[in-house]
Amino acid sequence: MNVAERIFALRSLMKEKGIDAYVVPTADFHQSEYVGEHFKARKYISGFSGSYGTVVVTKDDGGLWTDGRYFFQAENELKDSGLRLMKMFVGDTPSITEYLCDRVPKGGTVAFDGRVLSMGEGQEYEEVLSKKKIRIHYSIDLVDDIWEDRPPLSDKPAFFLEEKYSGESTSSKLMRVRKAMEEYGADSHIIASLDDVCWLLNVRGDDIDFFPLLLSYAIVKQDRVELYVDASKLDDRILDELNKNHVTVHPYNDIYEDVKKMDASGTVLIDPMKMNYALYKNIPCKIVEAANPTILMKAMKNEVELENIRKAHIKDGVAVTKFMHWIKTRYDKETITELSSAARLTEFRAAQEGYIRDSFEPLCAFADHGAMMHYSPCEETDVPLSSGAFFLNDTGGGYYEGSTDITRTFVLGSVDAQMKRYFTAVVRAMMRLSRARFLYGCYGYNLDVLARGPIWDLDLDYQCGTGHGVGYLANVHEPPTGFRWYVVPSKNEHHQLEEGMVITDEPGIYEDGQFGIRIENEFVVKKGVKNKYGQFMYFETITFAPIDLDGIDPEEMSRDEREWLNHYHEQVYEKIGPRLTEEEREWLKEYTRPI
Repeated sequence: MNVAERIFALRSLMKEKGIDAYVVPTADFHQSEYVGEHFKARKYISGFSGSYGTVVVTKDDGGLWTDGRYFFQAENELKDSGLRLMKMFVGDTPSITEYLCDRVPKGGTVAFDGRVLSMGEGQEYEEVLSKKKIRIHYSIDLVDDIWEDRPPLSDKPAFFLEEKYSGESTSSKLMRVRKAMEEYGADSHIIASLDDVCWLLNVRGDDIDFFPLLLSYAIVKQDRVELYVDASKLDDRILDELNKNHVTVHPYNDIYEDVKKMDASGTVLIDPMKMNYALYKNIPCKIVEAANPTILMKAMKNEVELENIRKAHIKDGVAVTKFMHWIKTRYDKETITELSSAARLTEFRAAQEGYIRDSFEPLCAFADHGAMMHYSPCEETDVPLSSGAFFLNDTGGGYYEGSTDITRTFVLGSVDAQMKRYFTAVVRAMMRLSRARFLYGCYGYNLDVLARGPIWDLDLDYQCGTGHGVGYLANVHEPPTGFRWYVVPSKNEHHQLEEGMVITDEPGIYEDGQFGIRIENEFVVKKGVKNKYGQFMYFETITFAPIDLDGIDPEEMSRDEREWLNHYHEQVYEKIGPRLTEEEREWLKEYTRPI
């Protein structure tokens, strides 16, 4: 069936079951950023392949809600689908709940699979739709009924993350979580987010795109843990460790019925930002809502993790530097496209010891494609690289020693003075934040202006955050902190900066229809001097790869900014140079020269 035929089949089922509107989000059962093929129901029903969006189908209408990152892509992919593009946060575009209230009659029915809708979204639907006496049916997966060749759930094996990588045993982590449970007065704690379960039990898997995580849920009690997972994925090493820590394995989907049997007189701790609506609705006992304790614990990396992460960044720096050399010396001699360049960078990473996979979908954007902040090339949009433009590449690698996230914008050929001015402003923005000294207690939004300052000075801005936390061989976008000038509760980035956090610093300038520039390094939050004013903090840069000097106008930089860049490039040459070929090393010497 083509997309229009699928929507017709969906409407037929809706009519049969008395459903006025059906909602299809972009999610798995764990609110993961990337999802496995089995969970791509929104893509199946709409044809839209972007990573963010929600489809709503009514009896005679329907739309896809997505944000500005994907307007161009969605317009193309929705052709002939019968679905309208609903541009979120633009003009008078209604929210999904506003649309449902307008399109569904009083007393009508809205349905969805509550396992793929977040708890917060489900509660919002309840609150808004109840005012019009619209019923909610949350336990029906209509897409599954028409998706004949739906890919099965992943059956790929999991692996144990040894303590030489994790830096802390499962028993120690459980002890810390149980102490937090006591403080909340909870006798049980349901964990539904994959990165939190995997961090707690020191396991990783291969069940979703890019992030090496395992489809699983956990219920932590004071004397045991109930783990819901496909047991066939677990090897003897993992089972050994689970047994030592009194972890009992249950079939993956059994949690929905098991939760209903929880002691009604007990108290359960749940994170409303990290739980799906169906699981929440099955809980029979008193609920305490708070962030999963594991979120802050895993964000504050221990010394073993930090040493490993530094090693991962050296490996990644080698791969990115080799890639930059390859692009800069060959783009005008052979045909290199966005897609082929992304594949080549993956090859450079795969040649590094301990490489597992890329840490997110490569964003390789040439010329005007770079103006779309999260553009990722596909066969339909792929273009060759040529002279006189910027080539933005935002990519990352996953290694046993940790995950990386780096963006470099390369200058191909020569660019005009304004483009250089903008490029230099972005570099200055990145380095200003990385050089920050601040008192303990600051949040990301206290410091964001440091990065935006050089760009705001040009009366420009970038409509996204400046940085995000990075997980250890887990989610590359990791809460609970980040950099943006305003608070977005759904981003869960509202915690003060703590020692050991690993965060990105990635300001940019994006000119529609022309180009995009982004420069991104990662750093570790460190303690500095402590005196009568309090505990001072600073950032240790851990990303090492050249920043393209062909885009720099030294006249736009202050003396201390030039000194910082020169010192940074000196470190790049010292750390990366010895791992390159002689030809690459000579080239690197030129691209790390003092300015």
